[in-house]
Amino acid sequence: MTRRRSRLLAEIVTVLVAAAVAFPLYWMVLSALKPAGEIQSTDPRPWTWAPTLDSFERVLTVDGFARYFLNSVVVATAVVALSLLMSFLSAVALTRFRFRGRTVLLVMLLVAQMVPIEALTIPLFFLMRSVGDVVPAFGLNELGSLVLVHLAFSLPFAIWMLRGFVAAVPVELEEAARIDGASRLRFTWQILFPLVLPGLVATSVLAFIHAWNDFLFAKTFIISKTENQTLPQAILVFFKPEENDWGAIMASSTLMTVPVLVFFVLVQRRLVSGLAGAVKG
Repeated sequence: MTRRRSRLLAEIVTVLVAAAVAFPLYWMVLSALKPAGEIQSTDPRPWTWAPTLDSFERVLTVDGFARYFLNSVVVATAVVALSLLMSFLSAVALTRFRFRGRTVLLVMLLVAQMVPIEALTIPLFFLMRSVGDVVPAFGLNELGSLVLVHLAFSLPFAIWMLRGFVAAVPVELEEAARIDGASRLRFTWQILFPLVLPGLVATSVLAFIHAWNDFLFAKTFIISKTENQTLPQAILVFFKPEENDWGAIMASSTLMTVPVLVFFVLVQRRLVSGLAGAVKG
């Protein structure tokens, strides 16, 4: 009986926590569907009798909105693809090989995650400006600068996380593959890669969310080239000096959330197993 009550209490607490987490998302979608008069009403209600898509229409008709969306997709996709490739190879090297400075490198990966992003924004600005003098595609006002910066912040966590997955694969498995005639390269991509795939999925979700939702770096590095602005910057169009268009702000925020939810739904099974494996590692 006591166990049943404990389980019931745990389920109630879980439902309450889930409701508290989901409520801001619900209120965002609700505000996007409300008429303009209801959003700023002095008597807010958690429902609306007259839902409308006017806010979404204003967002979708903004000049360049499709371009902003495409820029965000390009940056997020490039960051995910490059971070997965580089973090996987780095994790294999740090786990399977012994070399001088290996421990120092692992410690530096942890230290890199402790530095606040805001503290590095200005130094990164000058760094990207210098990089642009050598490689214009990665300089200021270019999407390449955003890819490089997000990659720099995604890699330390991804490498540290994948290191546990690679270490969990027995060395005997690699030895058996060598006996069967498999080279190290073949073992890495045909055997090791599928085994650590859950960890790769987990790191890809985190890298995608970080790159997709970024506003600070996008606002700092994309200064004058408006055609290279990303989706978070498009929301600024609806912040006006005379009066903010809260309906359009909520509608654009809802549209920004949809790709993240779709991506999460597609990889949720492997994401859960990947996070569980990271805890074990």
